[in-house]
Amino acid sequence: MFDFTRVRRAARTVSDAVRSVVAPAALVRTETVPDPADAYGPEEMPAPEAIETAAADYAAACDQARAADRGKRRAKKTLGRLPAGRYGRWLVERVPSSRQTPDLEAIRATYARLGLGDVPMRPCAPSLRVTELVPAALPVPAADEPTAALAA
Repeated sequence: MFDFTRVRRAARTVSDAVRSVVAPAALVRTETVPDPADAYGPEEMPAPEAIETAAADYAAACDQARAADRGKRRAKKTLGRLPAGRYGRWLVERVPSSRQTPDLEAIRATYARLGLGDVPMRPCAPSLRVTELVPAALPVPAADEPTAALAA
């Protein structure tokens, strides 16, 4: 008899391995959005070293956050099925959430019932994506080029 559990587990392992090597943003490429209104002007641009340090710190923090999210999901698989109670020095319980989310199905039904058309939606705020370029592919600006060329 064929064991689908092993196949699913192997597929999940491969998928996790790919996600740990390839940043999720690299899997889905979309169009870019305009710079924010408060973007640095040419006269107030930080030094290139400060930008590179900030980008490296941001990328490292994103990697740590993804690893932490994977760890939380893995632990939650076990903990989520436990009945509430004390387990050694840990108390497992379920508490009501203070977060609320709109019931889109009810909203859609209300709009349809009242003949208001589609539910108005607005896009989410753009996400900041920081990608480390291969050093050989990075153009080195001439000494007389303005610092703003680095942002291009």
